[in-house]
Formats: sequence, structure tokens, C-alpha cells
Amino acid sequence: MLSRTADHLFWMSRYIERAENLARLLDVTWQMSLVPQSEEAANQNWNAIIGLNSLEAAYAAKYSAVNSDNVLHFMVSDPDNYASITSCLRLARENAHAVRGTITTEMWETMNATWLEARGKSFEHIINAGIGEFFEWVKMRSSLARGTTLGTLLQDESFHFIRLGTLLERADNTARILDVKYHVLRPHGDEGATDFYQWGALLRSVSAFEVYRKAYRDVITPERVAELLILRNDMPRSLHFCMNGVLKNLELIANSHSGETLRQVGLLHAQLHYARVEDILAHGLHQWLTDFMDRIYALGDGISKDFLVPMAEAA
Repeated sequence: MLSRTADHLFWMSRYIERAENLARLLDVTWQMSLVPQSEEAANQNWNAIIGLNSLEAAYAAKYSAVNSDNVLHFMVSDPDNYASITSCLRLARENAHAVRGTITTEMWETMNATWLEARGKSFEHIINAGIGEFFEWVKMRSSLARGTTLGTLLQDESFHFIRLGTLLERADNTARILDVKYHVLRPHGDEGATDFYQWGALLRSVSAFEVYRKAYRDVITPERVAELLILRNDMPRSLHFCMNGVLKNLELIANSHSGETLRQVGLLHAQLHYARVEDILAHGLHQWLTDFMDRIYALGDGISKDFLVPMAEAA
């Protein structure tokens, strides 16, 4: 497969997954903001979203204050923000258009219709209709795109590059959502405190509330939430599940240049496979998640160098 084609497929899937996960992150922050708390604490949570996406400078250039209205506008539909939900949907559609002959008709129609509908939604319209409804719409459109891929595309190299992009992006964003909860809401290391409503909102943001009840059949605790979203290999949005898929798909497309990247994926997968949540929390969850996100970025860079258009050239 041509590296340019593989690159478009890889980033098409990353952008649609990124839009979904950004909707999930904004949704959980929005839900948490409805819980009684000080204005300073609420704004700190919104500021965390800007920081976790490394958009401090871009945000400061347009807005003088960090609050829910400004952050939602910036991250949902600001045309100048390349990382907003609407920008991600546009970029997913552009990458799909570039490989129109490689993907199926159903995939293209899903991507195209999603962007056309998103383009017609102004921020004022989104707010008036209910911001939660918009986040649900984004999640459903991403699920539809993923479903048409799984249900219609031949499982050849194209499929493997799409799955690689999806799972790398999902792992990165699950780690970011966890980091918001542990590092920002518990800034003084009080990781044993349990707030049922906030932990419930976190689980719902990754479609894991019912999964948690089925797996643990007990009250929600931070330690079990961390175990579920990091180490359970049967939870579709957990880090372990994602790295299982990354390793499998990378093995199927391995070439003579990808040995080191494959080794790094295998090492990270093994650490997740044999880790214990007690050890992760003892080390410090924020530090562990930060290291994980750095390694995910390095894996994406390695995959780009081994198979795709190098990141510098693509930029």
C-alpha cells in the first residue's frame, strides 16, 4: 500500500475517534460542573481540558477568561481551533475524501453526511438544543462510522491502518479523561475520596457505568475505576484492550523497518498485561498516565516513520 494512502486512512480514523473522545471529555466535565462546587473549582476543571490538549496559547489568544462558555465554544466549534470537534470531523472527512476509492461507499457516505450535518450546526444552535444532545450525536456518528468500517471493509492492510489509528487515539484519550479526574479534581493526592456522582459521570463518559456494575457489583471506588479503565482487557475503552488491538494489527502489517516500533508496542502491552492497579497508584497515577501518553505519542511517531508520511512532512 502507498504510504500516502495508509496515512489518510490512519488519520481519518484518528480524527473521528478524537472527535468522539473530545465529546466524552467535555461531557464528563459538563456533568461534573452541575454538581455544587465553587466557581474556582469548576473553572479549574475547564482549564484542565485546555491544558491536556496543549492549547493554552491558542486559547489565551482568543479568550481572556477560562469558563464553561468560552471553553465549550473553543473546543466544540471554534473555526480557528484545529482541535475542536467540528475541525476533527472536517479533517476526518477530508482524509476520507482523499482515499474515496479505497474505503467503501457506506464509509464515505457516513463521513460525508456527518461533516455536512456538523457544518450546519452553529454554536448557538448547539447550546439552545442542549449541549448534552450534541455530545451524544457526536458519539453516535463516530459509532456509525466505526460500525460501517467493521461491517463493510475488507480486512486487509487498509482495515489494519484504520484500526491502528482508532485504538491509538482511544488509548490516548482514555488516559486523558482519567487524568482530568485524578490529577485535577484530586490535586492534593486525595485519591481515596469517593464522590459517587462524579465517578458515575466519569464512567458514563466512557460508556462504562453498566460495565462497572457487571464487573464489580459494588460501590464505585477510584481504585476499581482505574483498574477497569487501565487493566481490564475485556473493557473496549481500557488501555489494555486498546494495546491488545494495536499489537495485533501492527503485527499483521509489520515490515523490515518496524521492528523497534513493534518492540515498543509489545513492551507497553506486557506492562499493562502484568500490572497491578495497586502498584500504579503507589507510583502515582498522574505520573503513570503522563508516561503512558508520552509513549503513545512515540508509538504514533514510530508508525508514521515506518509506514506513513512522516509527521513533519504531513504538517
